[in-house]
Amino acid sequence: MDLTDLELTERERARYEEDGFFARESVFAPADLERLRSAAERVAAGAKRAALAKSRAVERAEASEGDDYRIDGNRYVEAADATVQYEHDADSETIRVIEPFHHLDPVFEALVADPRLVVPLCGVLEADRIALWTDKINLKRPREGSGFRWHQDSPYWSHACSHCDQLPNVMITLDDADRENGCFRVIRGSHAEGFLPGIHDGTALGPLFTDPAVFDERDEWLAELPAGSLVVFSAHTVHGSQPNTSDRARRAIVLTYQPADEPMFKLEGVKNFEKDPGKPAANA
Repeated sequence: MDLTDLELTERERARYEEDGFFARESVFAPADLERLRSAAERVAAGAKRAALAKSRAVERAEASEGDDYRIDGNRYVEAADATVQYEHDADSETIRVIEPFHHLDPVFEALVADPRLVVPLCGVLEADRIALWTDKINLKRPREGSGFRWHQDSPYWSHACSHCDQLPNVMITLDDADRENGCFRVIRGSHAEGFLPGIHDGTALGPLFTDPAVFDERDEWLAELPAGSLVVFSAHTVHGSQPNTSDRARRAIVLTYQPADEPMFKLEGVKNFEKDPGKPAANA
């Protein structure tokens, strides 16, 4: 693999700075996608088993009630060193999001170091070495996958991070994405003023959703992209999605990187990666 072909282009840099995102289509080949999809389903099945075991332990008072809880009616279970979030319908057993997840399967352990991700993200951060901050998988099942309200990632992380301006995300589409299956959406230029006001509606999660009065939805861009594509976007970029109303899955992975030598968000330790994968990464 020629690393120069993976470098951030000047056009991509300009678009990231001006719009808060850029996309690369069909970066991962069909064989790659089969491995990633299989790994995603293994992780989902394992997380479901771990969450069920944790819930039963809570019922038996062998685990804290804080391991199986609800926020604004939405259910979360802390299991397998991950937060497992369920669909918002009452009593749903369908997993919506798992964060973090890369440690749950060797395919994803390898993915976070993949030069197709590391090289352009090094370009975004203008560095030869970067570290992993966090990662999540959105499963968005057919007819069940709910939407994500407009939000920035940075307010969610601000309590644990002092460098939210340096947390670029990269989303990998595991399935063809379009408006029918609830594709990813961003608001162009919404990153420019940093942290934006949240919604104060009396709910616990409201402040983490961006007040729609402070941006223009006419600046929306829809990530209608083939499977295996990337969208790189700022932690300050307002984004979200609509529900999946189709009979097709819309699974996606989001990995977030940061300057080298910084610890991960929810897991112990540091995971550094070199722009040149031939060099050893200094992991703590």
